[in-house]
Amino acid sequence: MMIMRILMLISLVVFLGSSNLMAQDFEYVGANKCKMCHNKPATGAQYAKWQVSLHAKAMESLSAAEAKDPKCIKCHSTVGHVDKDLVAGLKITEGVSCESCHGPGSKYFPNAIMKDKAKALANGMIEPKEAVCLKCHNSESPHFKGFNYKEYVAKIAHPTIVE
Repeated sequence: MMIMRILMLISLVVFLGSSNLMAQDFEYVGANKCKMCHNKPATGAQYAKWQVSLHAKAMESLSAAEAKDPKCIKCHSTVGHVDKDLVAGLKITEGVSCESCHGPGSKYFPNAIMKDKAKALANGMIEPKEAVCLKCHNSESPHFKGFNYKEYVAKIAHPTIVE
């Protein structure tokens, strides 16, 4: 009986320990890391498209008071809605950067992982769906005027061209 209890305890410790090892904290690396690969015209120039977008300029659209208000920053900058301990290379001035929509890039940005969608998803990348957009584009905003996902996602489209 004592051996059974010890074996169950060891099993429990191994199970709990392995699940903690599998849990990873992905860090936010910032748009400059994304730029390294996603600025080439041959592959879609996603960074250049983002740079001229309203998302990139989201912090600039705030008044001085709003730019200090956490309620505003949470949607106008990727920094505003992420755990501060996970901010590696991300800057508040980037506005709504790549990682707001695609998830923290610390583990998926290497090209070897990025080329394999399943690996990228397993390493923190998310596929932006309407629910991701609705975290900010909703009636909580005092400036909300409605949100048509199909229309707006077409405006920010930046597909990757596979080499």
